[in-house]
Amino acid sequence: MAKEIERKFLVKHESWRAEAGPGATMRQGYLAAMDDRTVRIRLIDGESARLTIKIGTGMLTRDEFEYEVPLGDGEELIASAIGTVIAKTRYRVQGETHVWEVDVFEEPYAGLIVAEVEMRTENDDPVLPDWIGQEVTDDRRYSNFALATRDDKQRPDISPDGR
Repeated sequence: MAKEIERKFLVKHESWRAEAGPGATMRQGYLAAMDDRTVRIRLIDGESARLTIKIGTGMLTRDEFEYEVPLGDGEELIASAIGTVIAKTRYRVQGETHVWEVDVFEEPYAGLIVAEVEMRTENDDPVLPDWIGQEVTDDRRYSNFALATRDDKQRPDISPDGR
């Protein structure tokens, strides 16, 4: 069983861009959800599609299964997504000890920038770059699923300090 162990942070400032690789544009939508699982489709650069199943109630560690699907199937599936299809550009940034994935969101969440770091164990202690802001790992408002399915009254603050 594949495990995803990741921490999530808001981004304080743009200095990460100097170290970022080229961005990948992503559109992702959720096809099904229960209290402890989600099924997501993600289109990447309009060239590939991945179906992902996440199982677990924790925000730090979950079981994750990911599969390549034909692009045409992905486009049909995303048309059936519940809620809002999330649009963002993802950049990879090599940190001192870990690779960071920085997501720059488009409307309706323009201005929101979130950095995630995947770890091998829950005890990993990645060195936090100076552009890392408040940790939001356990704040469900910043999960992509919550962003896709909430209404405007439930929107998280997009400022780097989470206020």
